[in-house]
Amino acid sequence: MGAHKIAIIPGDGIGTPVTQAAWQVISEACALDGAALEATWFDWSCDTFLKTGRMMPEDGIETLRGFDAILLGAVGWPQKVPDSVSLHGLLLPIRKNFTQYANIRPHRLLPGVVGPLRAEKFDILCIRENTEGEYSGAGGRVHQGTADEVAVETSIFTRTGVERILRFGFEQARKRRGKLASVTKSNAQKYSMVFWDEVTDQLAAEYPDVEVSRYHVDAIAARFVMAPETLDVVVASNLFGDILTDLGAAIQGGLGFAASANINPDRSAPSMFEPVHGSAPDIADLGIANPIATIWSAAMMLEHLGETASAVRVMAAIEATTAAGIGTTPGQNSTDEITNAVSERIA
Repeated sequence: MGAHKIAIIPGDGIGTPVTQAAWQVISEACALDGAALEATWFDWSCDTFLKTGRMMPEDGIETLRGFDAILLGAVGWPQKVPDSVSLHGLLLPIRKNFTQYANIRPHRLLPGVVGPLRAEKFDILCIRENTEGEYSGAGGRVHQGTADEVAVETSIFTRTGVERILRFGFEQARKRRGKLASVTKSNAQKYSMVFWDEVTDQLAAEYPDVEVSRYHVDAIAARFVMAPETLDVVVASNLFGDILTDLGAAIQGGLGFAASANINPDRSAPSMFEPVHGSAPDIADLGIANPIATIWSAAMMLEHLGETASAVRVMAAIEATTAAGIGTTPGQNSTDEITNAVSERIA
């Protein structure tokens, strides 16, 4: 089997050091297991936008299409480029053009990490719809700059989009503890969210082995805090999933542990793997960014590529590192210290 071709986009801020850390760790793991990786690095970022007027070249999507997977560091530097420009210029086009409709975010406490809750166990898998919903980009503004200005943002929910993300969630629940929580706000949004509820009920009939619960987004936010042990797989729309997963990251100890995968389930295009902590411009040059979220994301990438042994090896090294108290407290260890500690435990 040939080498897996990986496109690496460090992006902005701390994206560069954390992607370098992740590449170091997964390269060492794959070398031990006889798996071959081949990386191509792309310097697409807010600095690229300032130089060229684009976050990535015009043929960027077609360039990426030839890769097996994409590892992304972080996108955005609002002091240089508005987030609405950087997000829509790089991250969202990749997700949408490659039909990466399933955003997977694992939330669990790593050994040695103390979260803000008293819960001894926190293990929730969030599945966020990733290509439509509230982030569809449908809308506009008229009479700008006047007292009569109007802004309209329209959420788009298709049967195809809603059904496939819910079905993906049901399949994940089957692999875990057999429980699925579907998140809406159907008491207030009587069209799109009632539609989501109806599709949930229709699919539930095909998965009698999965226990299905329906929650309004505000209620499940409270449940994340008060009774997280009652939740297993949580499926939500683009906006609700975005908000809930940041809450989940906070509960698992912070964004330094927040890994994610943007999956194209039928593998007709590359999937993308990234931490969700952002570019953190305030600490970009301090050498203290926690690389664990990116290393975890890279482990998810290895799993997706079929390199299960290497993925397990990387996750075991992460857990042994945090169990030793390394990388568990923001700013306590440098990026290099954490990276080297994980590397030492790879073997």
